[in-house]
Amino acid sequence: MTVTTTRSTRSAARAPVVAGTPLLGSLPDLLRDPLAAYLSARRECGDVVRFRIGPPGLRRELHGVFSPEGVQRVLATEAANFRKDTPFYQEVRDQIGNGLLTSQDADYLRQRRLVQPLFTRRRVNGYAEGVAVEAAELAESWRAAPGGSVELIGEMRRFALRVVGRILFGTDMEEAVAVVERTLPQLQDHALKRGLAPLKTPPTWPTPANRRAARRQAELYGLCDRIIESRRDGGDGGDGGDGGEATGAADSGDDLATLLARAENAEDGRLDHTEVREQVLIFLLAGHETTATALAFALHLLGRHPEERRRAREEVDRVLGGPGGRAPTAEDMEALPYLTMVVKEAMRLYPSAPIIGRRAVAGTEIDGVRIPAGADVLVSPWVTHRHPGYWDEPERFDPERFTPEAEAGRPRYAWFPFGGGPRACIGQHLSMLESVLGLAVLLQNHDFDAVEDEDVPLGAAITLIAKGPAWCGVTARVG
Repeated sequence: MTVTTTRSTRSAARAPVVAGTPLLGSLPDLLRDPLAAYLSARRECGDVVRFRIGPPGLRRELHGVFSPEGVQRVLATEAANFRKDTPFYQEVRDQIGNGLLTSQDADYLRQRRLVQPLFTRRRVNGYAEGVAVEAAELAESWRAAPGGSVELIGEMRRFALRVVGRILFGTDMEEAVAVVERTLPQLQDHALKRGLAPLKTPPTWPTPANRRAARRQAELYGLCDRIIESRRDGGDGGDGGDGGEATGAADSGDDLATLLARAENAEDGRLDHTEVREQVLIFLLAGHETTATALAFALHLLGRHPEERRRAREEVDRVLGGPGGRAPTAEDMEALPYLTMVVKEAMRLYPSAPIIGRRAVAGTEIDGVRIPAGADVLVSPWVTHRHPGYWDEPERFDPERFTPEAEAGRPRYAWFPFGGGPRACIGQHLSMLESVLGLAVLLQNHDFDAVEDEDVPLGAAITLIAKGPAWCGVTARVG
């Protein structure tokens, strides 16, 4: 693939180098705490920086681009020049396959055409009932919460996986919860370490780390195979339809697994079993992570901010009627603007995909700095969402940042939790609907208070990783 850029890079300066150790450069910092390392790099070196990774002779460079304007160039206006050819993405492909998250070119376009029908706005709105049902069941279970408190990270992950099971796979996901919790963090850590390693053994070599990763991968693949088989055995129960009358459960044969298994046309052919499994795996993992992260941290933040919690609860009561009121629908999204702002602010502070990598095909210039051909490049919602040039007191929780007027006054890519450009997340409308309606049901049924005021320890690989619990007190509301 040949890509040329229209900007001359001859006179542009090289990016400043982030300080590291003489022997390994920035590698220890990126392995120990990548989120802190990227924030520190922007603060100390500017909006375009270079990390040197590994020992002399084996060292490689990684460019960080942190301004909204630079992010837009990488993800949107020069998207064809920045591809998913990085070492980290190759490790992700090895772990979870060549689905929508990792595929490129003709493979990506073919896959996107096949799954796009499940994510039209009309069809996604039809999933609202399923979201409300699952949220109501979760709220009811919290009435018996031991000690009157719940651990939000695990609870929201299980909720989001159940929603994915209901509306995308048409199957029970209780087994998936345990498998994902047991395997995904370890596979992400393995991919991160191999993606940064100056030298690495072939993935087929029977090292202890490779053998552990292979066992976890086999467990995930087995789960996806069982989901696919369950739809083939009993899931195709109807003629489909346009999704406008959806019941919230994928019980009409139009769920993702069934659609992919039977999809075929003259242009795209037919997906084989491996391709179906890879798509199911991507949506199993990515399809729940954004919602789980947004909900867990929205509740965590509301629990620590009583005035914002009061405003959100009053809006929910006004629209839905309070405890014992009606369930929310997709049409209620417009009537819940403050709750939507809460979710967006939670996504700003805790983006589920905090780091996004690319590789430059041709040399270009960003923010006056030269990006050479072949350079590995990252953009980071975690860093850009905290950029003091665009966010006042960036660590402060303030949903008012997302009024229409405030959003219109910022660059488009000052906030990009769903990525952007031609590779923007296909499920972003579904994630927002799940998060806002799920949060509405929980606030309708419970009051929330922080159990402790300490921040949740975090890490990052493919997704944002909570390294500790997020406890929150819950008190059932009485109508």
